[in-house]
Amino acid sequence: MIAIDVRQLAKTYQVFRKREGVWASVRGLFRRDYKAVHAVAGVSFQIEAGEMVAFLGPNGAGKTTTLKLLSGLIYPTSGEATVLGHVPWKREYSYRRRFSLVMGQKNQLWWDLPAQESFRLHKEIYHISDDDYSRRLAELIELLEVGKLVGQPVRELSLGERMRMELIAALLHRPEMLFLDEPTIGLDVVSQRRVQDFLKHYQAEQKLTVILTSHYMKDVEALCRRAIVINAGEIKHDGPLAQIVDRFSTHKVIELQFADSTIPVDLDRYGSVFDVMSPRAKLRVPKSRVPEVLASLLSRYPVEDVSVHDRPLEEVIAEMFREK
Repeated sequence: MIAIDVRQLAKTYQVFRKREGVWASVRGLFRRDYKAVHAVAGVSFQIEAGEMVAFLGPNGAGKTTTLKLLSGLIYPTSGEATVLGHVPWKREYSYRRRFSLVMGQKNQLWWDLPAQESFRLHKEIYHISDDDYSRRLAELIELLEVGKLVGQPVRELSLGERMRMELIAALLHRPEMLFLDEPTIGLDVVSQRRVQDFLKHYQAEQKLTVILTSHYMKDVEALCRRAIVINAGEIKHDGPLAQIVDRFSTHKVIELQFADSTIPVDLDRYGSVFDVMSPRAKLRVPKSRVPEVLASLLSRYPVEDVSVHDRPLEEVIAEMFREK
């Protein structure tokens, strides 16, 4: 079943361009100069119900704009989209009950009140029965290990604790669709892991459809098998996460350990040398040259151990963005 169907969706903003100088400012009072900014430039994709898909791209690529379009917060310039059979920007009440949007840089909880008071407000907004509310809240509190924190004012909680509360608020009405925009931004390693473990467990158990945007590749690798890569408002890759390295990386990494604890001085003739810590060294070598380079190294030098790796996913993706 198709949960999200997006066809040539586009969003263009007209941005006022202010010129420097006093006279330019005066002229701007009578004749304003605008430029078109294509935040999303005709993207198309489909997501099956129950999938957890990573939505990747650099800052300004159009990720958050796309999530806002799919959640009905803004209207598109052109194109079509349906989410769970609804057109998002019609903002039907029946649709609003079926999804949640969690943004790592935005709060939906009352800052000066305990989180449990915000939860009660959500109960009334979504018309959750007393029994369902008590059962769901207890389940989420246990899964996220926040039983001792729900009575504290939100402003007194750490960033990681607040994010766990945000997830509870987002999931109380048991949505079928979850949009996650940078859910672990600014969190420490322990908090990131807790959020990852919870999302993996909850999504598998509830068969929730999830779109995740994140700059932390550990989140993406831990949670998603499929990735949609967007840059400058256009989709550059839509497929298995593992294919990104195969498709966009032109190099592999050869890691060597030399038997005599001496790094050869001419090692850079074989590739780009980095991360040298005698007797170990790493070489970045074009894929096509790996067999040739390995044969030459093993015949010329006393190599005690050797291994060949793909480059890390985050390094490949960062290179894609820089090239664009």
